[in-house]
Amino acid sequence: MTPLPSPETRLFAAHAWLPGGWTRDVLFGFGGDGAIQSVEIGAEAAGAPVARGPVVPGFPNLHSHAFQRAMAGLAERASGPEDSFWTWRQVMYGFLGRLDPDQVQIIASQLYIEMLKAGYTSVGEFHYLHHDPAGERYAEPAEMGLRLLHAAGAVGIGLTLLPVLYRYGGFGGAAPSEAQRRFLNDPDDFLMIVQALIGASDGNPNARLGIAPHSLRAVTPETLKAVVESFAGLDPTGPIHIHIAEQVKEVEDCLAWSRRRPVAWLLDNLPVDRHWCLVHATHLEPAETVGLARSGAVAGLCPTTEANLGDGLFPASDYLAAEGLWGIGSDSHISIDPWEELRLLEYGQRLVQRRRNILRPESGGSVGVTLFAGALLGGARALGRPLGALSPGHRADLLVLDTSAPQLLTREGDALLDSAIFACNRPPVRDVMVGGRWVIEDGHHPAEAEVAEAFRGVLLAAAG
Repeated sequence: MTPLPSPETRLFAAHAWLPGGWTRDVLFGFGGDGAIQSVEIGAEAAGAPVARGPVVPGFPNLHSHAFQRAMAGLAERASGPEDSFWTWRQVMYGFLGRLDPDQVQIIASQLYIEMLKAGYTSVGEFHYLHHDPAGERYAEPAEMGLRLLHAAGAVGIGLTLLPVLYRYGGFGGAAPSEAQRRFLNDPDDFLMIVQALIGASDGNPNARLGIAPHSLRAVTPETLKAVVESFAGLDPTGPIHIHIAEQVKEVEDCLAWSRRRPVAWLLDNLPVDRHWCLVHATHLEPAETVGLARSGAVAGLCPTTEANLGDGLFPASDYLAAEGLWGIGSDSHISIDPWEELRLLEYGQRLVQRRRNILRPESGGSVGVTLFAGALLGGARALGRPLGALSPGHRADLLVLDTSAPQLLTREGDALLDSAIFACNRPPVRDVMVGGRWVIEDGHHPAEAEVAEAFRGVLLAAAG
């Protein structure tokens, strides 16, 4: 694969979005580890490379199932009047049945390049495809996770790898289906995979390990608590992600099992705090909304996937009023565009409430800035890495916006972010830096043609 350029040591930006807002004439200094060492305001370029547009932090993508990019669009044929997440899931099970490690690595490489080009500079990979098509372990049990680490490192995206504990097929320890055999581990085998991946990522400043109990329906209370406690012994501040309350049926099944709704049960039974990310959390009652916000956990929202699957709408305005943290993810990768995720998040609230500019500061002001800042703050917390801010100690992960785009002409300051989110037909990104290295220049990745050709081969093999 074509190598990435050497790291930069400095960058000058005529306009940059710093933690205090838009600032002129900023000179960034980067360390050899890919972190921002210094930020000088009111500076001169003094021979440093000059950014070719306004500079903003890169987006964290807090929820990804990489292999699903290769099946995007294949579940859009109606199978009956009651199509839902559950019928989509059967299509997904059929698609993944034959994927091997080489193919998964190629799919992930293609996906991660697309993410970079759209403005995502880091990703949380919710990784549950552990075993071979027969459900047997690979000779290296962590094989699939290692392939994801390799793909991310080769294309240059930051990665929080979240190996998934998936043991059962429904609430109360129901037996899994044959289609789920590639996902299944008992807690000991799962923790063995986690430890192997921690070792493989140790010393890599662009990578972090967390864990992901798949959902309350895929674990029992005993396995969930045991794995969370064991992981705390390995990494007390490690990220913990879980799917929860995504569909109405899941809520109804949880009520039948425990007499509690999923988010209420989790908050009452586990030490949910700032290290947790509750993915989707679509169906909340008011007390759950407030409880989740007060816990410090992040709500992981995936508006394009949630819309595609017919999941429902997260109560975003109530959650923001309770000062809850949230971030965005591309999940099933029906779309890979953080700007679209934010636009759809706001538009969903407008459609339900039948008014405009819902997710805004109480005092008024830019909806775009509120959305952008929220996605950065919550996404960084969910991924457990120093992301989302152009300040010393944070990763040198940044975007250079393409102000030659017709929709951004004459736009400055907050209006630039408003227009980027609500008016652009494609991601308004020219150049992308991750860990001090340029990974996208003029909208292109150095390995995109090579990876795209390999990805084409995977799709042809899957179609055959």
